Amino acid sequence: MKVSSKFQENIEYLSNKLGLEESFDVIKKDIVIGGKKSAIFFIDGFVKDEVMIWILSILQQVDRDEIVPNTLNKLLNKNIPYIECDYTDNMDDVEFAIMSGSVALFVEGVNECIIIDARTYPARGPEEPDLERVTRGPRDGFVETIVFNTALIRRRIRDPNLRFEMFKVGDRSQTDVVVSYIKDITNTDLINSIKKKLQEIKTDSLLMGEKSLEEFILGRSWNPFPQAKFTERPDVAAAHLLEGHIVVMVDTTPSVMILPVTLFHFTQHAEDYYNNPTVGTYMRWVRFLAITISYVLSALWLLLVFNKEYLPHALKFIGPEKTGEIPLLIQFIVLEIGLDFLRIASIHTPNALTTSLGIIGALLLSDFAVKVGWFIPETVLYGAIVGIGMFATPSIEFSLAIRIFRLILIILTGIFDIYGFTIGILLFVIVLFRTKSFGGINYLWPLIPFNWKALNTVLMRKPIPEVRLRPDFLRVKDNDTSPPNENA
Repeated sequence: MKVSSKFQENIEYLSNKLGLEESFDVIKKDIVIGGKKSAIFFIDGFVKDEVMIWILSILQQVDRDEIVPNTLNKLLNKNIPYIECDYTDNMDDVEFAIMSGSVALFVEGVNECIIIDARTYPARGPEEPDLERVTRGPRDGFVETIVFNTALIRRRIRDPNLRFEMFKVGDRSQTDVVVSYIKDITNTDLINSIKKKLQEIKTDSLLMGEKSLEEFILGRSWNPFPQAKFTERPDVAAAHLLEGHIVVMVDTTPSVMILPVTLFHFTQHAEDYYNNPTVGTYMRWVRFLAITISYVLSALWLLLVFNKEYLPHALKFIGPEKTGEIPLLIQFIVLEIGLDFLRIASIHTPNALTTSLGIIGALLLSDFAVKVGWFIPETVLYGAIVGIGMFATPSIEFSLAIRIFRLILIILTGIFDIYGFTIGILLFVIVLFRTKSFGGINYLWPLIPFNWKALNTVLMRKPIPEVRLRPDFLRVKDNDTSPPNENA
């Protein structure tokens, strides 16, 4: 619908459309500009008061002859000394601008509307994210306002080829989604693919932010392995952009999505690069060990206990003399579920009480359970070690996927002994082999297909000057003159 040259018709239409008399936060203010009736529409709480007072004080000094009939071009260019202004003759654009927080200015006898972007959003400071803390390094993190997030990345990458393309997703929410990439580095096929997927999304809104968007982009799958990496750290997002990845941001959420990624992206942490290469490599190996232990330790101990007669003399200490009142398999299952009880309860517990909850859950309950005979000390010990390995995994999404496969492995081992253990490991490996990242990228790269240089970069925390590898699937196909960089 076009903006009408009849002032009252525009006012009545917009008042009805926005629910002026029904919603208390929809504001219309009548003013006079150059002797002509005018009106501004805006949403209370979204507008910078100082900016609008300044603009209105200037507009009320405009002479009548400075308003040209049927166009606001002269008024906009000469009398509104504010950078973020534009005009439109499309009423749909006017509605969207108002609901996004901008101010719409109508002038009598003109079939155009001035859009003044004087909006401000309630926002917190860029604090360090809780899930990605480091001992050294910057303490800023993404926030819920998308413009602030793009600025945090621009501050780190002052490259004119850095692009932030905005899309509107959600028929009702009209959520701002930004696709970020470096033009001369990132594979254009991947860029075009993600743009197409965003344009094809049909939904009312993205209620869960980037997590809702993930399922639209990556498809519907029950595979627990994450196919997108999430971060709230601007330095991590900037590093991935420089490697050739695509970063997807959603307004109202502090977490950004990185595509495409492989398995080994979930085993690395910013802490590795804020330490000496030797220390960073050691920490990375410890992390690999923690992930491996968190998956296999409980089931392996259960398997050895079931086959204790085959153990060499040096390993005869493995296994309890008494198994307690509850079978070992049930003990491990209860411990796994109990660990999830604690994790979920800690999320819903106020920070002041989290320590008390940990003491009650980890110390008192486990101690009492052993004393009354529900559990034996060994199962509690190995359950605790597995829990530590789970929390040592950098990606919460990846650790929860490992947790699902660990529970499957424990159940199969407890029921079918060595055959169940073998089946559980094979199931884990097969799912890994069949998992594909965004764009059909192999999830196990650089292990499969094998690339020693890239794999060496994954296993070792290389000195920064030596990190100069970029996988082929992240490179532009035509006229690629950028230095290779395969650090996954």
